[in-house]
Amino acid sequence: MPDSLPIDPLHSALFTDMYELTMAQAYDAEGMDQTAVFELIFRKMPGDRNYFITAGLEDVLAYLENLHVTDDDLAWLRRQGLFLERFLHRLKSLRFQGDVYAMPEGTPVFPGEPLVQVVAPILEAQIVEMLVLNQVHFQTIAATKASRVVLAAAGRDVVDFGSRRAHGADAALKVARASYLAGATGTSNVLAGKVYGIPVFGTMAHSYIQAHDDESQAFEAFARLYPETTLLVDTYDTINGVQKVINLSRKLGERFRVRTIRLDSGDLGVLARESRQMLDAAGLNSVRIFATSGLDENQIAVLVADGAPIDVFGVGTKLAVSEDVPALDMAYKLVEYAGLPRMKFSAKKVVLPGRKQVFRQVEGGRMVRDVIGRFDEKLTGEPLLQAVMLRGKRLPAGRVTLEDARRHALTELDHLPASLRQLQRAATPYSIEVSDALDRDLETLRRALQTSQLGQT
Repeated sequence: MPDSLPIDPLHSALFTDMYELTMAQAYDAEGMDQTAVFELIFRKMPGDRNYFITAGLEDVLAYLENLHVTDDDLAWLRRQGLFLERFLHRLKSLRFQGDVYAMPEGTPVFPGEPLVQVVAPILEAQIVEMLVLNQVHFQTIAATKASRVVLAAAGRDVVDFGSRRAHGADAALKVARASYLAGATGTSNVLAGKVYGIPVFGTMAHSYIQAHDDESQAFEAFARLYPETTLLVDTYDTINGVQKVINLSRKLGERFRVRTIRLDSGDLGVLARESRQMLDAAGLNSVRIFATSGLDENQIAVLVADGAPIDVFGVGTKLAVSEDVPALDMAYKLVEYAGLPRMKFSAKKVVLPGRKQVFRQVEGGRMVRDVIGRFDEKLTGEPLLQAVMLRGKRLPAGRVTLEDARRHALTELDHLPASLRQLQRAATPYSIEVSDALDRDLETLRRALQTSQLGQT
């Protein structure tokens, strides 16, 4: 296979860890083929986060629907010398035939809660671990970062500008999608616009201005070609650049339809105020101000609190890589096999046993607590895990459009308590409880496992 041939991980069953395959072969050799339940959780709230917004389910379901091992995959695996022909023959017919329950994309989530639940024969459920983790982990981080930026912007538009510094092409697309899901207005990424139907925004680069002998000439040429454009005014001197936009408006008269100027350096608050005053004095009240330059939610919050007259924020690198919280302690853990609850109780990594459901309680339009209970319990509140795939086929709940997921995310963010919507860590974290029945199961299984393991030493 040529090194230059592009590979789409979402269409390759080999996008998995080697130990998933070696364990799968061991399951096969031992005749272990009963149903397993794996749950995707994260263990703790990092940094100054008060919540996370779940995302990435769409890619997980698309992958599971198309899971298969190609002849070329089998030939490569055969050359590794690790796998028996019997196991390779089984892989040839591998298809995902299990069920998936998940929280809808855009749902605020908290530590210990299962975001995705895979119910399938253990070999199938084990092999897909890496893909499930990879897609939900990254997109959940990106959606959460974007939601914080959107909250900080307080109703002003937010545009994803981060693709060029994202960690790879796939990451750039997923950041654009996750940002839009979390409430951003759009993206600069053209392919994301095509693939996801996200509004695409473009301004101009400093190179366009520099390529012309005169800044005014560059503004006029661009505005004649794209009348409702955005003009970048800080290539040489920001205030002088704004004045040239005003001069252009006088020259073009009724033909002047420039919609926005963009500030990309300096003290954005001071420059935005002076620019606004100049534009308004020239009768250009409708021309908006677009600000970029290494922004994140904290800088945006300061600008908004200071009353900076900025209408649109373009957020790049710090959103694309979630600079302050780039990773989450997320895990895909076995909680049930062959109808029996399973758990681990390693230090600080205890996994609650058995298949679970999360019940969200809302009072007065605000979330007050989540209760993690057994899957078969009927507790107060809305059950968050929904059936999105049965026997390998998507259900209607697993075919939610991006627009619907976005509406759900924005509605759910409105239900967050005010203390969780702030950018700093809340003094009192959101309440997450474990049902009495699940707590009893935990203690019963803990004692049984301790007795069993100690008896084998």
